[in-house]
Amino acid sequence: MFQKLSRRPLAVALCLAATVPTTLASSAELPGGPARLAAPSPQLPAATKVAVRTANGPFTVTPERRALLNTIRYAEGTWKGGRAEGYRVLYGGQLFQGFQRHPEISVRRMYTSAAAGAYQFLPSTWHEVSRRLGLRSFEPHNQDQAALYLIQRRRALTRFDRQGLDSEVMARLAPEWASIPYRHGGSYYGQPVKSRQELTRFYQAALGEARRNSSSSDSRENANPA
Repeated sequence: MFQKLSRRPLAVALCLAATVPTTLASSAELPGGPARLAAPSPQLPAATKVAVRTANGPFTVTPERRALLNTIRYAEGTWKGGRAEGYRVLYGGQLFQGFQRHPEISVRRMYTSAAAGAYQFLPSTWHEVSRRLGLRSFEPHNQDQAALYLIQRRRALTRFDRQGLDSEVMARLAPEWASIPYRHGGSYYGQPVKSRQELTRFYQAALGEARRNSSSSDSRENANPA
């Protein structure tokens, strides 16, 4: 992850090499946790204004979108084997307590950063997005909603819904999360990056698991109608 010095700072990641497991249950953690580095930020268009909201937020989390979110977490070093503690990761890998608000804890390691959460939001990024979406806490479902907003703002969400996680979707997300490869295959910010092949393999495994979980949930609901 990387620190931005722009008016609209963006969440990005310093990714460390890891081998992609064949199953999510055996996912290896990225050592040292996420990190951030200063880099210029391009001007972004405002995301489409959402008129209708549900209790869980304006964006529906389909199995495909869940797999994409999990893939971003994997790239960012906050996957934690899918455990909820990944939503409490500070820059450097330590965990913060409580989800009342963004922790805004600056950590000094190779760099100094206050990035936090599953998608390594900088405080200013979180404040902007939470204000736009009306998010009142830093709880996991709100972090998911904020990440989907950033994906939409990068004009990647509609293409992803239609095409899946292809190289163009990755390229659109690369300026947001530097652990994701840009068109040339490297980081948008010239930093260490996950390969397309590695992220695609992880995404396919995550998608299979998300679909199985969704199917199991639907079966339980059908067996126990309200």
